[in-house]
Amino acid sequence: MLRMIGSGALNRFRVVDLSQVRAGPTCVKQLADFGADVIKVEPPDSVPRGELYVGARDDSDMQNLHRNKRSMTLNLKSPRAREVLLPLVRTADVVVENFRPDVKHRLGLDYDSLRQINPRVILVSISGFGQDGPYRERPGFDQVLQGMCGLMSTTGEPDGSPMRAGAAVIDVTAGLYAALGAMTALLEREQSGQGQWVQISLLHAGIGLMDFQAARYLADGTVAGRVGNDHPTSMPTSAYPTRDGYLNVGAGGDHQWRRLCQALGQPSLADSPDFLSDPDRVRNRAKLNHLLSELFRTGTTEEWVARLSEADVPCGPIYTMDQVFADPQVRHCRIAAPVMHPRRGEIRVVDQVVQLTRTPARIVNTLEDKGGSNDDMLRELGLSAETIDELRAQQVV
Repeated sequence: MLRMIGSGALNRFRVVDLSQVRAGPTCVKQLADFGADVIKVEPPDSVPRGELYVGARDDSDMQNLHRNKRSMTLNLKSPRAREVLLPLVRTADVVVENFRPDVKHRLGLDYDSLRQINPRVILVSISGFGQDGPYRERPGFDQVLQGMCGLMSTTGEPDGSPMRAGAAVIDVTAGLYAALGAMTALLEREQSGQGQWVQISLLHAGIGLMDFQAARYLADGTVAGRVGNDHPTSMPTSAYPTRDGYLNVGAGGDHQWRRLCQALGQPSLADSPDFLSDPDRVRNRAKLNHLLSELFRTGTTEEWVARLSEADVPCGPIYTMDQVFADPQVRHCRIAAPVMHPRRGEIRVVDQVVQLTRTPARIVNTLEDKGGSNDDMLRELGLSAETIDELRAQQVV
């Protein structure tokens, strides 16, 4: 497998990826894109996979989550797996896992065990609810946590049911927090020379994602409800029907409100007592939204985006996914990154979000075939040909 030897901001680090599904792989993807040597440890075909994956190996989701990683198979439940795992941990800077908390102890992958092997290793543990507490053994699932962190209770129409977000936002948020934790621990290790245990839960990540809504309750006692596409505290920030679709407008604050009224050809609307200040507009949101909807229906989305943008009013269309990647700014930024797949040919994945000018991320490889780096890794770890044959015969690798 082609690796970015000598390039990439993180090329000096090795990451052992024991994670499954989405949150852990999202974390490791951040490190892999910047050149870390990522070894994705997977069960061999002889071991039932359970719920380890997010689709077939060659499908889009797997390829997007696991690009730039090498694959090594290892049956962690086998007693002989430690003959491979211990030498691998000695070479690792970071180990990432998202087993339930008790599983890592049964497998000897808890932090106390790993630091006996490698005092500099950083263990990143992602769980549903935390490493301790009354819910520690519960399985974590994105939609369940969307409900428990308050996201679903604040999403949807006021008179409708709680609504999930249209993407796995809790998993992705937890993965990004985990990557931040790993890199923070690596930075601290430069001073102390010691590794440490980084812990992230989907529950905590989801509450962190709630941001100002959580802060409103903690500081002011405000329990937010659902307000559809409206912003709960600043109007007009909402979605409005146009002649041919919908338009998002973010005209919160009195100055933007006045610019919007000018762009609409209704300057006197800004001085209406019902809409004079942000609190007035929030209190009278139903009346305001009715008036604005009638005005926006007179033009197309494209026409309104041009007019409001010229007036410096934040706005934008509401895209379907095909429209997202046809947008000229998205195309200019090359957010759809091409990569060659051995069976599918050229496919596109979502490019790394973080842009560095001198040591940028690179997407070089699709997900390697399962066990594609077995021989290279086992020899690198010092195992003899005879031992490798034994491990393979016993379905350990």
